[in-house]
Amino acid sequence: MTNPTKITKNLMLLAFLAMPMLTNAEESPVASLVLQAAGQGDVKSQAKLGAMYLLGQGLEKDEQKAAAWFLKAAQQGHLQSQAIVAALYDSGRGFSNDVKAATQWYEKAAAQGHAPSLAILGKNAVAKGGVAFSYQSMRLRASQQIPEEYAKQLLLSR
Repeated sequence: MTNPTKITKNLMLLAFLAMPMLTNAEESPVASLVLQAAGQGDVKSQAKLGAMYLLGQGLEKDEQKAAAWFLKAAQQGHLQSQAIVAALYDSGRGFSNDVKAATQWYEKAAAQGHAPSLAILGKNAVAKGGVAFSYQSMRLRASQQIPEEYAKQLLLSR
């Protein structure tokens, strides 16, 4: 007959020893695979890794690491990453606040037809129609909303 006290002690010891593995999200299999592919230059993996760091999904939340990975993907022409990098520069998250750099990234995204970037830059139909509109407040809202919303979409994509 097995001793219940001994089984309980062994289970507690096993749980204690496993705790570092459970709390260290950087060692999760998914994060490891994404990190490996991103390190090899896969643009979708770089964007996904940025999203994981930005949202703290599967990895510890780190806006500077998120910004660095989004920048790598943006430099390869990844549209969502370009918009995220622009918004991060605009809001000073992960990068120092830099309106000029933000504008350059919004321009790159707009050149690919990204409607929110076109609107932020005043290059959409509303601007051409002469309707009074506050682009500054729109840009501020976008810089706060785009990173998380696009990061969530990236995590859901294949």
